[in-house]
Amino acid sequence: MFKIFNLIRSHRRPALFFCDMLLWNLSYYISFVFHLGRFSLEGAAMPFLTGLAALNLSFAAVFCLFRLYNKMWRYADTEDFFYAAIASLAANIVFMASMIITGSINRSLAIHSSVYIINALMSTLFVILFRIIYRLNKILERRNLARKAKKRLMIVGAGEGALSVLSELSKTPGNEYIPVCIVDDNKEKLHRRIAGVPVAGTTYDIPELCSKSGIEVILFTISQISINDKKRILDTCAKTHLEVKIIPNIYNLMTSGVPITSSIRNVEVDDLLGRESVVFNTEKYGKYLVGQTVLVTGGGGSIGSELCRQIASLKPKHLIILDIYENNAYDIQQELIRKHGSDLSFEVQIASVRDKKKLEHIFKTHDIDVVFHAAAHKHVPLMETNPEEAVKNNVFGTLKLVEVADKYHVKNFVQISTDKAVNPTNVMGATKRICEMLIQMMGRKSKTNFVAVRFGNVLGSNGSVIPLFKEQIRTGGPVTVTHPDIIRYFMTIPEAVSLVLTAGSIAKGGEIFILDMGEPVKIKVLAENLIRLSGYKPHEDIKIEYTGLRPGEKLYEELLLNEEGITKTDNKKIYIGKPIEFNNEALFRHLKNLYYAAYKNDKDAVESLIAEIVPTFKHATNENAELPPIEE
Repeated sequence: MFKIFNLIRSHRRPALFFCDMLLWNLSYYISFVFHLGRFSLEGAAMPFLTGLAALNLSFAAVFCLFRLYNKMWRYADTEDFFYAAIASLAANIVFMASMIITGSINRSLAIHSSVYIINALMSTLFVILFRIIYRLNKILERRNLARKAKKRLMIVGAGEGALSVLSELSKTPGNEYIPVCIVDDNKEKLHRRIAGVPVAGTTYDIPELCSKSGIEVILFTISQISINDKKRILDTCAKTHLEVKIIPNIYNLMTSGVPITSSIRNVEVDDLLGRESVVFNTEKYGKYLVGQTVLVTGGGGSIGSELCRQIASLKPKHLIILDIYENNAYDIQQELIRKHGSDLSFEVQIASVRDKKKLEHIFKTHDIDVVFHAAAHKHVPLMETNPEEAVKNNVFGTLKLVEVADKYHVKNFVQISTDKAVNPTNVMGATKRICEMLIQMMGRKSKTNFVAVRFGNVLGSNGSVIPLFKEQIRTGGPVTVTHPDIIRYFMTIPEAVSLVLTAGSIAKGGEIFILDMGEPVKIKVLAENLIRLSGYKPHEDIKIEYTGLRPGEKLYEELLLNEEGITKTDNKKIYIGKPIEFNNEALFRHLKNLYYAAYKNDKDAVESLIAEIVPTFKHATNENAELPPIEE
């Protein structure tokens, strides 16, 4: 049977038409047999042959008019079968009408009414039955392929997401998943079936069902769920030590036309943040960028490029992407061209923020309204061994940029800072604290609204620990963690950019904006969860090694200096650190000495001068760097 249907499928339209024609001709002959009570057509040959011609013309015309051969009968549903039945009945009516007219003209061609009734019933039955068998053949074929599939699949959530996944899997015989069962906490759905797959239990039954049913992959499909419930369910999934995957927002996928199965991805750490994501309210906070000329420094980096993406969607007058690294700048340039084409006016400037003459030229030739300053050296251990470069780029690159922005009357200037600037134990954090001081100083005297945005570790950004962990897991381990007690605040790149854009809209000058990032996360727990969600057992399949704190690294990060305190904003997720008073003249005097030390490449003098400018800077290089590996 498979060969017959494969032949039909390879020449689908003519083959289906030919099969239908055989069936309605067969039903016509059977109707005469029933009427005459014998297989011979003796005495009724003329009306039979005349009716046969009318039958074929009527059915062919009506079936083509109803476009039955434009449908994919392999994926037919109840509505399609009902549609075919209506088409068959309509063809019988046309056939009957033509024969009644013919019979009224020539009595010898008249056909008994029982023939019409039997033919209508038989032809409709044959047409529907043939399509049902054709559809069942597809299901049987899919099941045969499913037996050869690699992974037995559990779906979490018995809603639209699960239905969409099952529907698409049924249309893709070569997929690698066998849907075995579904779990859902809605008791009304328990022990029912969705597309033939049973809802076997609740999310609390996941470990038991995985063991009982030989599950190999768990797919999370729920989009409308509280962050706490999502974290609970994903934590439960992680305990099974199976591969866990997730589907992004189903509605967005359906409206975008992207195949759902192609969007299945591994569960990421940001799915387990344990708090609601911060989303930029474009309508409320994005208006200040519409029709403006915007400069993004470090525009090719992880934060800078996401800034460019979101700014581009806000219809700026002109976007300037500034970066010293041409490869990253080229990547975001090509991405924006593909996405926006000629609708977006933008350009790429390959330049360093240290080059004040180039900055002067850019600001002089463009009437820049808003600056987002994301360019910086951010890698903590590298800056420990190259403190003079951190100072040249982070401190004096920022100083030159703010001076030019002030000179050319930019409206808003947003500095990207870090929680490492709070009580810094490393050079990178200390230089970022100096940048915050420059922003606060300029905010007091300039008409430009200078503000800084301070946040924690950004998941997926350049230098983030997550890509390192993923690569280590991919290669079989070990996963390296500096210390079992080290904790960090985490946020996603879109969240970081959301905060930056929001800060620019509510800036008044001199503020340091801080995001409420919930509770800090233990890096050890983060590594273990990543290993589990990748389908391995931590400490067994993938080892975790503790290497000791790196130069300049501390066990925990802080978001506020003791003296700062916080002030609430209208946005419940954003706070303002209270400005700390400092002497502007003393700051510039120290900066002058720091400048000469940095360009003389005098590392000791650089670190000493940084400590004078930032009293809370307590260097933690030697002691922490030499910690021996800590065993579990």
